[in-house]
Amino acid sequence: MSAPTAQGQARQILDMNAYRPGNGQSRPVERRLANLGAASVLFYRQPIEMVGAEGAWMIAKDGTRYLDFYNNVPSVGHSHPKVVEAVSRQIAQLNTNTRYIVSVVDDYLEALKALLPPELSNVMMTCSGSEANDLAIRVARAATGGTGIIVTETAYHGNTALVTEVSPSALKRGSLPEKVIAIPPPGAAHFGEDIAGGFRASVEAALAEFGRRGIRPAAFLADSIFSSDGILADPPGFLAPAVEAVRAAGGLFIADEVQPGFGRTGDAFWGYARHGVTPDIVTMGKPMGNGFPMAAMVARPDHLEQFCADVGYFNTFGGNPVAAAAGHAVLDVICEEGLQENARETGAHLLAGLRQVAAGDARVTDVRGAGLFIGVDLADEAGRPDPAFTVQVIDAMRAHNVLIGAAGRYGATLKVRPPLCLTREEAERFIEAFRAALAG
Repeated sequence: MSAPTAQGQARQILDMNAYRPGNGQSRPVERRLANLGAASVLFYRQPIEMVGAEGAWMIAKDGTRYLDFYNNVPSVGHSHPKVVEAVSRQIAQLNTNTRYIVSVVDDYLEALKALLPPELSNVMMTCSGSEANDLAIRVARAATGGTGIIVTETAYHGNTALVTEVSPSALKRGSLPEKVIAIPPPGAAHFGEDIAGGFRASVEAALAEFGRRGIRPAAFLADSIFSSDGILADPPGFLAPAVEAVRAAGGLFIADEVQPGFGRTGDAFWGYARHGVTPDIVTMGKPMGNGFPMAAMVARPDHLEQFCADVGYFNTFGGNPVAAAAGHAVLDVICEEGLQENARETGAHLLAGLRQVAAGDARVTDVRGAGLFIGVDLADEAGRPDPAFTVQVIDAMRAHNVLIGAAGRYGATLKVRPPLCLTREEAERFIEAFRAALAG
């Protein structure tokens, strides 16, 4: 089943809802552009200068309060007092590199491992999800002797040189290297009702192509909610047959949990767990420290040993005591405040409300997701993905003091991803802002 034709071309991930430099720029925008140059990425056609944040809200310099449905970095809520206190206490006491034994670090690692499959008992801490995925690919290649990596067509896994090669949505020009194959994302647009079977067939076709190229497979790397592909969560379990196919060919499954991990899907603490699979390697990042830069790669000891036999690895700041304190506080908050359950219950309420809006507007062609990670497809009158209309809706929601981003191959999917502390009242506010944006 073919996907409908969009108005325009496939869009690079950083191009969605991006600021375009022009005349009449404010002084703060001019400063940013002068400092970062071509690498500057700002949201909105009129960028916002932020000065504060709390819970699910961000505060602009002009005093405007915005409901943040844009990102998953402040997973337990902006400026959560327990995380702030843990970081402040630890940095006042000790912060150093990872060559010393500091109990707060091992306390955190053991708390994190208690939430993971027991066979994944070695944790390498890094500073970013990009580093974690870079390391995961290197470990997979050392463990399997292969080099081939399978990803989805609009995947994004980070921005190191190696990880950019497996992030099709980051590429503005050129094509993927020979050792990387991108397959269609696991949605009904490509596979109809048999998503599990169709997705497995695509993985098998990629494996066969590697065979023709004389390349041994190393890994299938996937974000288990396929966020940059447009948020594709269901049906639970569809991922398992694809993982079986990769392993049968000698490859590993790397679960990139930067987006769906830490209770966001509501059904499970990790996105891959909704599919009944145990990864060979797990990577995680942003939500771990609620804004403090930390990430991790978790692997089996034998796989890590094979990698370390050839290459030494050390990360000066990855796993420092302050990061460990932040991470442990995040785990405590998720448990103590029931945030996974809140993601499930408030997410279900939000999903139902958005579907009710969609039932009355043909331009909303699908609403799907799990927990507090939802995708809303927007289209033109012919049912084609409409990125221009999506930007209009994003701007209109900003006018209603709600921040929201886009995803998907054409940038025509609203990416609904608020902090896990979202209340039902805040969910209702979002639904009404969406309804008003469509009406406008």
